[in-house]
Order: sequence, then C-alpha cells, then structure tokens
Amino acid sequence: MSNYETPKVWEWNQEEKNQFGNQPVAGSRFEQTLPVGEHPLQVYSLGTPNGQKVAIMLEELREAGVKSAEYDLYKIHIGEGDQFGSDFVEINPNSKIPAMVDHSQDKPVRIFESVNILLYLADKYEQFIPITLSERTELMNWLFWQTGAAPYLGGGFGHFYAYAPFAQEYPINRFTMETKRQLDLLDRHLADKEYINGDDYTIADMAIWPWYGRLVQGALYGDAAEFLKADEYKNLNEWADRIGERPAVKRALALEYKNIK
Repeated sequence: MSNYETPKVWEWNQEEKNQFGNQPVAGSRFEQTLPVGEHPLQVYSLGTPNGQKVAIMLEELREAGVKSAEYDLYKIHIGEGDQFGSDFVEINPNSKIPAMVDHSQDKPVRIFESVNILLYLADKYEQFIPITLSERTELMNWLFWQTGAAPYLGGGFGHFYAYAPFAQEYPINRFTMETKRQLDLLDRHLADKEYINGDDYTIADMAIWPWYGRLVQGALYGDAAEFLKADEYKNLNEWADRIGERPAVKRALALEYKNIK
C-alpha cells in the first residue's frame, strides 16, 4: 500500500532526477552539431527495439540488393541526453530515437517515428510492402497496432518490471496482464501464417519483432520471458525464431553505431 497522496495540482520537482532525463517541457537543451556522413541516408539512433526496426529495414534493403539505400548510422546516447541537442531536435522535435534524414532529395527530408521511417523506406524503394489496397490496409492495421500496443509493453510492463526504483504490485499486475493479452493476440494471429501479413515478410514483421519477438526470446527486461511464461506462445515463438535467423536481422543486431562526439 502506497502512502502517496495525489495533490490537487502537480508540480515538477526539478531536484528529482531520473535516468532518462525526462522533463515536462519539449525543445532543445543545448547547442549540438550532428555529423553528416557520405551516404544518402543519415540515421541517428540506438540499439533499442525502436532503433532496431530501422536497422533491420536498412539491412534487409541491403540484402535485397538496393544499392541506393546506403546509410551512415550514428549513436544517440539517450542516457547522456544526446536526444535533447539542437540538431537532433531539429530532425525530431519529439526528442526520441530513431530519426533519419534523406539527403538524396533536392531538399533534405527529415523522417521521425520508427514506423514512419519504415513506411518511408518501403515506399521509396518499393520493398517489403504490398501494392494492393487490401493487403496494404492489413499491413497498416498491424503497424498501427504496434504503435499503440508497444507503449504498454515498454513504458508499462518493462518500466515497472525492470526499471522502476522499487517493485509495485498494482502496476506490475496491470501491465503484465495487458502484455500477456498482446502476446496471446499475436500467437492466435500467427497460428496459420508464416508472417504478420500472411505469406510475405514485410515491414509489419520488422516493426513488431524487436518488441515481441525479442521479448519471447528472452532478450528484453532480464528474466521477463520466464516471468511471462513466454514459451507457452508456440506460434509466436516460431515466428520470432524465423525472423531472428534472417541474415539481415542478425547483422542489424550486431551493427556498430558511430559516435557523434
């Protein structure tokens, strides 16, 4: 039982620090000059699940022989606050990784939000995305599902299970229940499918796998897979292993990020 009493008006305690540097205000906090490499695509990211989505897509394009999709990959160290620098905020005013700039256009194009980057690359190179309206709509169903569902997994379950300063029964139970519901949903969906969108591997798989595939494989939040009884989701585990064996996916997980400083 918590002794916390909710105040009538919340006030930010600026003396209270947190590991991610969160504040109730947006905008840049310091001047910054991000490096720009020699390739058309400049990616500023980190090897988190959201960052892995874009790395996987870029390596899959490389595997597919798309030579114009060459990129430079720079590390935005969120623990050190790189995401709040002026250059990064200019690319993504929301100060979240990943972010990308396409310099192959007459005027550089900024792209932020991980799924939007996947969509941009898929449309630009006509790869890993269906062309028929019905199949594309089904793909969009799952992309929007991922963007809405994953915060309950990461910011909800992951935070309270692995990162909160002390264990709290109510939020852990609440977000564990929701996470297991999502795992069950994916397991049922994959009962008669090789991939999220059916027979074809698409950006829907790339968006969902770093969160849910890696979770059931035991790669997120310590021993969370055991806690969640993730081995019970047979179809989901088979899909996760199928994606994890792809050469491009293996390369994406092993990529080295260049320093920005």
